Amino acid sequence: MFRKILIANRGEIAVRVIRACRDMGIPAVAVYSTADAEAVHVRFADESVCIGPPAPRDSYLNAPAVLSAARIAGCDAIHPGYGFMSENPEFAEACEACGITFIGPTAETMRLMGDKVRGRATLVERGVPILPGTGALTEPDEAIAAAERIGYPVLVKASAGGGGRGMRVVEDPSRLIELLGSARSEAKAGFGNDTVFLEKYLARPRHIEVQVLGDGKGNAVHLLERECSLQRRHQKILEESPSPAIDAETRARMGGIAARAVAAVNYRGAGTLEFLLDEDGQFYFLEMNTRLQVEHPVTEIVTGTDLVTAQIRIAAGEPIPYRQEDIRPLFSAIECRICAEDPTTYTPSAGRITGYHEPGGPGVRVDSGFMAGSVVPPYYDSLLSKVITRGVNREHAIQRMRRALLEYLVEGVKTNLALHLRILRDPEFQSGVFDTKYLTRLLAAREG
Repeated sequence: MFRKILIANRGEIAVRVIRACRDMGIPAVAVYSTADAEAVHVRFADESVCIGPPAPRDSYLNAPAVLSAARIAGCDAIHPGYGFMSENPEFAEACEACGITFIGPTAETMRLMGDKVRGRATLVERGVPILPGTGALTEPDEAIAAAERIGYPVLVKASAGGGGRGMRVVEDPSRLIELLGSARSEAKAGFGNDTVFLEKYLARPRHIEVQVLGDGKGNAVHLLERECSLQRRHQKILEESPSPAIDAETRARMGGIAARAVAAVNYRGAGTLEFLLDEDGQFYFLEMNTRLQVEHPVTEIVTGTDLVTAQIRIAAGEPIPYRQEDIRPLFSAIECRICAEDPTTYTPSAGRITGYHEPGGPGVRVDSGFMAGSVVPPYYDSLLSKVITRGVNREHAIQRMRRALLEYLVEGVKTNLALHLRILRDPEFQSGVFDTKYLTRLLAAREG
């Protein structure tokens, strides 16, 4: 097992990894920018190293600074969390070159699955169902012919994209070339790669993802699914498991396909395969995230597992700590992402938290990177915490989440607590029958 682990991240995910390290008796080292000098993850860690000024490119995305911190502190492994350098194959290679284990998949696997065009092709070969689409597009005439073959509406997607960037819905053939160009420009600016492809656009799908663990030696298990359809501008707001749209047969089939696919590419560590589920119950592969997900706690609660310690054990060469036959839904769980943002404009709300009280009681978990007196910097993601509730069924988990959010006190910055409470009280959400456009409809009704 590792002697000491450096966490190359900040906020609630850094705190989460520190807790896993402490459970395993492994010293944890935090890194921080000057803006995070008094952050909770810095206070909780066994050691901490400043890696630069506030701008991410000068600190959390500064690979030489992070690696230097690991060497100075005597770390033999780095956990990247999510975001920042968690899916950066060059960083993973640099870790290995320095004799430091990257707690995640290999650089080769990240490159394969991070490229949506190559990743799609690879998984198709392994029997994973995908939406009708294309490979990388180079010529306008090629795109026009492909769109006619697939049938409108189509979705232009950036091969290296994420978070909705480099993505355009094309409903009218006359706008295909225009939107293709704007998606390509946005992808180039955001990811340094302007490769795009086309995919059939589903008007009212559900977004379902399957959690997997692989040992890098051809073995893998799935840990059921998460419902991730509640999104605003392609950013998830609330997640739950099990999905109210998935029956036991579909769950086993989807999970089995996901596990076999990642085993076939010798995937190592935690990863997620995302699917779209249509109104007829058919599912199609969307993309793979080669890292821990923000919403991993719902899976941990529903299955009674610890994904972070599993990541660490697998990276250390140990076998997957769970057998497929032992993975089953024990509870229902819901996660609400609590963000420091203006509830009207959705713009980030930076500042000092003057009052703070987390909810508690039976069936409530809070993963937070802040406390009373903490400063919410303007330089990073606005996520404050994640509230996760457990219930014997979905209705029970919803009721507990209402209670938890009504107890949650955050003063000094604005939050989206009211939005979550509105969602939980909404009959459409309570029914379990919704799609990825649900939140757009709910917000439009409020504005109207």
